[in-house]
Amino acid sequence: MELWIFIAAIYVIYLLFFKKKKHKSAGSYSSKTVKAPPKEWLADIKKKEAVVRKDDSEDDDLATFTLDSDRSVEYRVTTIQRQNPPKTTGTLARWVQPGEVTTVGGMKITSGHFYFGQRMKPAGQSMSGYYDDGTEASLIDDTLNIHHKPYLYEDSSLGYWPSYSSLSADARGAYLNWLASDRSDASCPVGYVFIYLYGLERKALFDCRDGNTPDAEFRTLFNEICRLRSVFIENRSFRNYSSQLLEAMSILRPDVDLVADLGRDSSFSNGMLFKLALAKAVDAGVPVSADLALTWVTNHTEYALRTPARRCAKEFAALFKRRYTLKYGEGIVVKPNKTRLRLDYNPASPSLRGVRLPVPDLPDPSALKGPVQKIMTLAEICTDELDAYSRYLGRKGTSENDTAAIMLLPMEIINESAGKVLNTFKRWADEVIASHKGLTTVADFWAHMGATCPAKINKKEADLMQAFALKMGYYLAPDPHYHHVKAEADGALVLFAAGEGTRLPPSPAFISAVMTLRLGSMVALTDNSLDQAEQKVLENAIDHNSGFSEDEKRSLHSYLTWQLHTPANMAGMKNRIALLSPMEKSAVGKVIVGVACSDGRIEPGEIKQLEKIYSGLGLDPSTISGNIHQHSTAEVTPLSPTSASLGAAEFTLDASVLAHHESATDDVRKLLSAIFTEDEPELRESTPAAGTQDGGLDNAHSQLYHRLLEKEQWPRKEVTELCENFNLMLSGALEVINDWSYAVVDAPVLDDADDDIWVDLEIAKELEG
Repeated sequence: MELWIFIAAIYVIYLLFFKKKKHKSAGSYSSKTVKAPPKEWLADIKKKEAVVRKDDSEDDDLATFTLDSDRSVEYRVTTIQRQNPPKTTGTLARWVQPGEVTTVGGMKITSGHFYFGQRMKPAGQSMSGYYDDGTEASLIDDTLNIHHKPYLYEDSSLGYWPSYSSLSADARGAYLNWLASDRSDASCPVGYVFIYLYGLERKALFDCRDGNTPDAEFRTLFNEICRLRSVFIENRSFRNYSSQLLEAMSILRPDVDLVADLGRDSSFSNGMLFKLALAKAVDAGVPVSADLALTWVTNHTEYALRTPARRCAKEFAALFKRRYTLKYGEGIVVKPNKTRLRLDYNPASPSLRGVRLPVPDLPDPSALKGPVQKIMTLAEICTDELDAYSRYLGRKGTSENDTAAIMLLPMEIINESAGKVLNTFKRWADEVIASHKGLTTVADFWAHMGATCPAKINKKEADLMQAFALKMGYYLAPDPHYHHVKAEADGALVLFAAGEGTRLPPSPAFISAVMTLRLGSMVALTDNSLDQAEQKVLENAIDHNSGFSEDEKRSLHSYLTWQLHTPANMAGMKNRIALLSPMEKSAVGKVIVGVACSDGRIEPGEIKQLEKIYSGLGLDPSTISGNIHQHSTAEVTPLSPTSASLGAAEFTLDASVLAHHESATDDVRKLLSAIFTEDEPELRESTPAAGTQDGGLDNAHSQLYHRLLEKEQWPRKEVTELCENFNLMLSGALEVINDWSYAVVDAPVLDDADDDIWVDLEIAKELEG
């Protein structure tokens, strides 16, 4: 609090000593009291300076600060206005109704909704003690000079809190031209719109209190403000003032039922209406409903909604209300507090001094911290659950109607039409599992997801596929996290049912088994055909290992099915092989020899494949013949249960093949050495390498990344040239940076969108943090 008082004091000093100028005409004082945090007060003043009132050359702003007994700070802004004193002679002003033809300076205006005449009737002591001296900033005085100008014209007379009388003759002509139009051009200077709003404000809050204004006329006035607000909704200052006016009108005429109209506007804050509704509920001992709780948390001055809740406001509201009802039933019951409800309206018009709206004697629970803290905690949980969905929508070219986007939503807020898509997918997936052991294609999977299959499956696409499947109760093989490899866009995919409970991280034994199955599949598919005996050896290696859980076995069997239908190689295995102990490497070597021998014959191609794998494992290729001999010997002796379980078939040994193997060992070693020096991992590990920067990027990629941060959008040609400067390839560099981004914040920082490369600045900020 002390910091905000200090900042405000500096601002006052600035106003007093650097902006003070002499006044050329008599001024009037307008005073506004805002009960709000300092940052909102300062933001509002700044907005008035920058957008609404563009010229402050002849205005002085003074600010005083007082401390209330309840230790909240009251900020009173006193502005010396360039207002002429109220006229005491001339035609008394009247309110012009819509449809009434009024001619001003030769221009016919038919839309009405303004005051016309030379002077206003002073209202004297007005609502709740605020004084009205009869000035009106919106009053159209037909005795003042005008020059015809298009309504897009503006000059320096359209300054702070402008009034019709203070405008130049040119600006008056522009304003009248706007009044004569349909008033629906959002490019009109907003200062003219504010002058118009001032008249609507006085009519609604003061003149309609006499009881002589019919409800139908009051609603017409309300509808005009709603229409005006929809046109100029992008202007923050006008949006806030018009929102407040509509709220006040709803409170002043509760029988007209205007609140329902406001509820259809998602950008409407309901600040005063919320306080009144909450006060009535608490006073009556009624639980705080889900809708009221949502309004409480979204309007609370000490809570700011994070990006997922703002970007996905509709989904956040639906999820919050469902979770609130699940946790609190009909709602939290709040005990009435001693602080009484007070609703102060702060007018937009400089001619009005303020309004304290008439409300019953009710408690004001909106300032209580206990109940709202529970609501904030729930809001945080809902925000976290929408994070993946929000990130997806943050990517260029995505839509909330994408099936992939729907899949990232919590199940309880998926709508009926999306539910039909899910049911269709589930029927298809169950059929694939029952009839084809879960084997399908990546393209077919995307088609049943309701999306177009991408040209390449990068990490973000692989993660999306896994999230989609898990949402429906399935796992996929391959799974990059468990199987250390991802499917290709034109390749195969295997679905299997997800088990109950939390999926545990892969154990070292599981990772070793994945490697064994991959190497064994390479051997089994050497001759481009699969023998059932070879497949049986690999399946038994899974089934007869008592250390695997049922979930792990299902995962390994699905991975094996995928691997036997996918060409395999040694790329990306070098680092994982290095983690194996010598005993584990030897065991893997014997298993793959068993696979080669299981069909009863050894082909030259299989021996070459075994040599390559042995060298990759760090095993001596010359021991292959010995392992083959062991399998040969096992075939002519009685089989133990363990050896029989390998499914070994009748085995014949071709001596010439072995002889060729032993003579070529030295040449093979040289060849394999060259092969493995060019090894490139399929999936880069997220663990930072020694000497890397940015927690995982090497020097070249780090420099490229920081260059890309210079702007949000890059032409592809420019990024290609940057990559060449760092000796990088474009596609590979983007994938490395995005994989690093995924590892740090679970989202890509770069988006490759055909002709342009986009930098997600929001993700970049998270990476910096």
